Amino acid sequence: MTTSTKGAVKTPAVLVLEDGRVFRGRAYGAVGEAFGEAVFSTGMTGYQETLTDPSYHRQVVVMTAPHVGNTGVNDEDPESQRIWVAGYVVRDPARVPSNWRSRRSLDEELRRQDVVGISGVDTRALTRHLRERGAMRVGVFSGDAIAADAELLAKVQAQPQMKGANLSAEVATKETYVVPALGPDGEALPLGTAKFTVAAVDLGIKGMTPHRMAERGIEVHVLPATATAEDVYAVDPDGVFFSNGPGDPATADGPVAVMQEVLKRRTPLFGICFGNQILGRALGFGTYKLKYGHRGINQPVQDRTTGKVEVTAHNHGFAVDAPLDKVSDTPFGRAEVSHVCLNDQVVEGLQLLDQPAFSVQYHPEAAAGPHDAAYLFDRFVSLMEGQRA
Repeated sequence: MTTSTKGAVKTPAVLVLEDGRVFRGRAYGAVGEAFGEAVFSTGMTGYQETLTDPSYHRQVVVMTAPHVGNTGVNDEDPESQRIWVAGYVVRDPARVPSNWRSRRSLDEELRRQDVVGISGVDTRALTRHLRERGAMRVGVFSGDAIAADAELLAKVQAQPQMKGANLSAEVATKETYVVPALGPDGEALPLGTAKFTVAAVDLGIKGMTPHRMAERGIEVHVLPATATAEDVYAVDPDGVFFSNGPGDPATADGPVAVMQEVLKRRTPLFGICFGNQILGRALGFGTYKLKYGHRGINQPVQDRTTGKVEVTAHNHGFAVDAPLDKVSDTPFGRAEVSHVCLNDQVVEGLQLLDQPAFSVQYHPEAAAGPHDAAYLFDRFVSLMEGQRA
């Protein structure tokens, strides 16, 4: 939650971590106070896509790239209708944006959407602190919100933890909507004429994800996070998709039950990020919170089915606890870890061997890049083609 007023570049600001560490800087964006979980993102580009990713709901994002805002803000690249980060931390904001698509500065956009930020912070020291101590609650305060450090620390420590947070319904669509398939010329096809129909359960979906499916001739029906199995099958889908999203997967009992019904019916299934964790739970695996998570667009992952190494886009603070060294028996057949992070051996993908279902922990829609994992959408199409055949 934030409270804000119009700010000035020289307005003082302070960042307070729940363990008492304090960083001082200047207001960036709105002036007021903001609370969330402090996490860092290692992407050198794509700040606009990061800000508008619903998976960052209730998180204060620290940018490890020192210079942020160079290309301003445009109206084409947002991944949703609003900025979702709770707060924003940068070292050296661009004074003047320069890009032919830019419509306004990043500072202006943050103020316009009442997002409280801080600049002039030693983000390298802050990132190192979070790597050593782990992601933790944080508050950003500027202007009249600044008080004695002890008072601000008490406010931070009174905030809810990310572990145990059930957030998907807060960011997902409230009403079903349809993204039409695209023809060879890039024009939208009439509804009902696509090669395949997919029911996509929105747990915090990014706008580029249904677009990637539409490019492959798929008509995508995006359903609320609260959708039931009956809602999913009312679409008469050829495949079912579970999206990314924020919060603790241990709270997502509803989506887990829906996915188990999809698995029972052996409908082709694809999940990404939160959807990967939902598949893990549906198969009987546990989930756990990572110390500081994976966030950025430069994470190395190996596809163990092909041996190929991909550079991928990540945004997750939780992971699936599944064995890397063996095939597991589950209520829905044999399952194995299909992808693994080469930095820390975290599970980055699952697949069933006896029916058409798979998932990955990262973001193959690749906004704002890289595009190494785009083939996963083709793999989903192949599963639906195989099922139809």
